[in-house]
This record gives sequence, structure tokens and C-alpha cells, in this order.
Amino acid sequence: MKKFMDWMTNKFAPKMNKLARNPWIASVQEAILTAMPMIFIGSFTTILTAFGGLIDGFPDFSPLSTFSLGLLSLYLAYLVPYLLMEKKRHNKTKKEAGLAGIGFFLMLVGPTFDEAGNILFQSSTLGNGGMIAALIAGLFVGFVMNAFSTHSFFKEDSAIPDFITVWFDTLIPILIILFVGWLFIFQLHISIFDCIYTLFSPILSAGDSFLGFVILYFFGYTFLYTFGISTWVIYPIESALILQGIAANQAAVAAGNAASVINADGVSYYFTLGGGGCTLALGLMMLFMAKSKKCKVIGKASLVPNLCNINEPLVFGAPIAFNPILMIPMWIIGLLAPALTWFALYFDILPKVTTLFSFWYLPGPICSYAVGGMIGLLFTLFIFVLSWIIYYPFFKVYDRQCVQKEEEDESKKEEVSKRKAMRQRTEKA
Repeated sequence: MKKFMDWMTNKFAPKMNKLARNPWIASVQEAILTAMPMIFIGSFTTILTAFGGLIDGFPDFSPLSTFSLGLLSLYLAYLVPYLLMEKKRHNKTKKEAGLAGIGFFLMLVGPTFDEAGNILFQSSTLGNGGMIAALIAGLFVGFVMNAFSTHSFFKEDSAIPDFITVWFDTLIPILIILFVGWLFIFQLHISIFDCIYTLFSPILSAGDSFLGFVILYFFGYTFLYTFGISTWVIYPIESALILQGIAANQAAVAAGNAASVINADGVSYYFTLGGGGCTLALGLMMLFMAKSKKCKVIGKASLVPNLCNINEPLVFGAPIAFNPILMIPMWIIGLLAPALTWFALYFDILPKVTTLFSFWYLPGPICSYAVGGMIGLLFTLFIFVLSWIIYYPFFKVYDRQCVQKEEEDESKKEEVSKRKAMRQRTEKA
């Protein structure tokens, strides 16, 4: 174990950190971190709203979630190109890049127009459901704006004010960006959401097979999530399959036959303790075992949402997304957990789901017990232990890095304080 930890610390981690410092990756990661207050507010109000449905007269807090987490994609569409231009040292045009990102994103989500001339957007596309469109928009805008940043209509010693030169220098790249959106969305009628459905349709058609089951839940619940794309992006596609599956199982049981469909609504309760990627184990490690202040704070802040299977605060706050050190264990458990679940269902170790249980926001063990009884609960606890074993060495490496960074930041602060004190003494003398 010591050799493995040494390799992780001295070989693996430096290479992954170098990858994470790439400006394109770093801009997406920082954009998500910037939006964390909105994610936290949306996550907590989602829990309040969900439990409020069980209490008569409980106020509806859903607008707080709708106008925080529910606009996450809109925030990212602005922040990604803004931060990318900042990291590329094109500070003069970063605000214009952000505005272009919003415009291009709103085109990509495919708005409709009613007879009164109103522009209509589906609310889901502005939140988690539009994250693919937001990242595509942000990175494309950043690419175009960065490509034109070395060209200017004016000389460096021009007497024209900077804000006017920025106006003219950004006209052509913004025009190109909006023209691309107009061409693909309004002329060729290409829908990014139809493209997603086309991409996943072969997987859905084989959703009950081992390969289809594992690929669907690995990509939808884990892989895309580690790149900042929420699991809700593919839920509209996935729901058609799993609802059909549980309906078939219920019909079979009603007819006196055994349920036979593996991929039915509620099957994910068996292997998503804490949310996609089984992140509850990692959250508990950060809360109770972390030595770094950052990890402890994230562990505390994400505990309640994580217990209720909402792990955006942890995935985007730790972060796991765009953080190679934590992405890899999430991939490993994201492959193993669905694979083991499929085999357990196929060989009738686990009961196939026949009970429609929609209270996904209850703690994972309750959900798995509701659809699978005691054996379902025990299997979920087994997956939890497995996820703990997988996350642990990566958590230790990441926590150690956070401690080192905090120590470096503290020493820098002390150095600045000493210089300031010396300067004050010199001025008095």
C-alpha cells in the first residue's frame, strides 16, 4: 500500500495536476466553482421542496431553486469564455466573450417563438439539462475570441480609447459566433438535444443487456458528470426506458409471472448511494478524515445533500469534475457498481424492481430497501464499502495536496504581512 501511495503522490498526481492546469480545462472547472453558491442554494431548496410535498401547508420554495441551480447552464455559458479569455491574458475582451457565450448558448438550446413574438425557452435547458450546450457554447466562443485576439483594427499607440477599440475588435468574432448559431439552429434546424438522443439511442435499445446497462449508467451517471455535465441531461431519454421496464415487470407480476426486466425505474437505487458515482463515501471521508480545511468545509456543506442523493455540491465543490485525481476513482466505481448490480439482478440475487418508488431524495438505504427489501439494503451497503475502498487512496493524495497548498498560501500571507510591517516601520523611521 505504501508503494502505491508513493506512486500516486510522486508520479500520478503531478501529471494529473499538469493536465488540470490546462487553460481550457481550468476555465471550465473555475466556472463551475464560481457558480457554487447557486448550486448550494439550489440543492438545499430542492430538498426543502421535496420534503415539503409531504407536509400540508408547507411553503413552495421551488422558485429559489429555479432561479439559482435552475439557471446553472446560463451562468456557465457566460463564465467559461470569460475565464478562458482571462487565462489566455486577453482581459480587454473577456466581458464581451461572456456576453457572446450567453447569446450563442440561448441559440443552441433551440428557443421557439409564439404568434405574439415571445421567445420561449424550456426551463430545463437553462439548468442542468442544458449543460452540454453551455459547455459547447462557452468553449466555442472562447476558441473564436482567442483566435481573433491577436488582430486589431488599431495600432497599440492609437489615441482611440480602449473601450472603443474593443468594440470594433470584437465585432467580427461575435458576428461569426452568432452566424454559426443562426446557420445550424435556424437554417439547418440541428438540435443539440436530438444529437444527444441519437448518440444514446443504440445504448437504450440494448439497455437490458449487460453492456447496454453498464454503458448507460457509467456514461450518464458518472463519466459525463466528471466533465461537469449533470446526470439530468440524459434523464429524459433514460426515463422512457426505465418506466417502460417497470411497467413490464408490474404487468408480469399481476399476471402471476416473474418480473424479467433488469433495467426498470428504481434500479439505480442499488448503486447510487449519495448520487451518481457513489459519492457518499468520499463525502464522509472529507468530513471526518480530511486534514485540509478545504476538504472539511466541503464535507460539511455537502453532507445533507449527499445523504439525500444530491451530490452537485460535492462533485462541483471538491471538485470531482475536471479533477483527474478524483475523476478516476469515480470512473472505477461508476463501472464496477452497475456491472455488479446487473449480475446480481441477472442471477436473481437481487429482486428485479416491481415497486414504483419515486422518493429518490430519501437516504439511499431507504430507497434500496423500498425496491429490494433487506437483500437490496445489504447490497447497497456492500457497494458503499466497495466505493470507500476505491476512493480512499485517491482521497488521501488529494487531501495531502490541499494541505500543501493551504500551507503555501499561509506562508505567502505571512511573508506579505512581514513586508508590510517592515514598510510601515521604515516609513515611521
